[in-house]
Amino acid sequence: MCPSGINDFPMTNSSHIEEGLVTLAKYKRPLLIHAERIPDVSSDEELDGELDPRSYATYLKSRTPAWEESAVRDLKRAMKDTEVGGRSEGAHLHIVHLSDSKTTLDLLKDAKHSGAKVTIETCPHYLAFSAEEVPDGDTRFKCSPPIRDAANKENLWEALLDGHIDMLSSDHSPSTPDLKLMEEGNFMKAWGGISSLQFVLPVTWSHGKKYGITLNQLASWWSEKPAELAGQKNKGSILPGYHADIVVWKPEAQFHLDDTHAVYHKHRNISAYLGKELSGKVLSTFVRGNLVFAEGRHAGAACGATILAK
Repeated sequence: MCPSGINDFPMTNSSHIEEGLVTLAKYKRPLLIHAERIPDVSSDEELDGELDPRSYATYLKSRTPAWEESAVRDLKRAMKDTEVGGRSEGAHLHIVHLSDSKTTLDLLKDAKHSGAKVTIETCPHYLAFSAEEVPDGDTRFKCSPPIRDAANKENLWEALLDGHIDMLSSDHSPSTPDLKLMEEGNFMKAWGGISSLQFVLPVTWSHGKKYGITLNQLASWWSEKPAELAGQKNKGSILPGYHADIVVWKPEAQFHLDDTHAVYHKHRNISAYLGKELSGKVLSTFVRGNLVFAEGRHAGAACGATILAK
């Protein structure tokens, strides 16, 4: 709902979304939305005068929580349409990578309470990092919406634990190092996105232990709820007849993550998680009962298959 910075990936608006939901309702499908929109009225926090592009505070001021709030307010009618009796009954809106845990989250909670079919996800980087700890010039931490302050992080954890946020996703960015402008350190020009896919399980577990999270909650946030969103009736749980997609791990095992560690991303040095101490080491992974990873080695050939929502 805002310019992406890529010409072949244009923005949309609430009118397009409303019309799209009418079609999706026929197939009972979700519409996933990056809910940021340039506010109609600028705020006092926005950029004013010459500011240091290497400063993370500058980037925060350029993309305030008002962007998320503006998008969700603009979606009010679309969310209303998904209620029972609405013209888009059967479809639903899914808000991807929520960052603002205040007004934006409150608006979404109100919509849910009113009967709108809305689900919400946030990401591990919003639960692990806070703006106060992002070093100036370290563009590995740039993402959209931005990582906000420590109070916002605590509120996100509270909303996740209380069920207001339904699930988690990586929002993994496989950016090349040159696009991150790591030497220049310019937050305003660097490519956004956190390189994270391999680390989401230990990151969630490591930071969630403080809040007493359980393995059942992990399985719900990372498997059960995403499978339900994607219409996968035989994934997301360990039950008879379900695909045996299983991770074997040691939750108590601790390790220091650096680019000499077993990092399997193509670009090993661009993740904001490098240098962190984490708990929960993955030992092996099964896909449909096939062993695809064990003892640091991957299967020689893929064994997955194209799947369709049911």
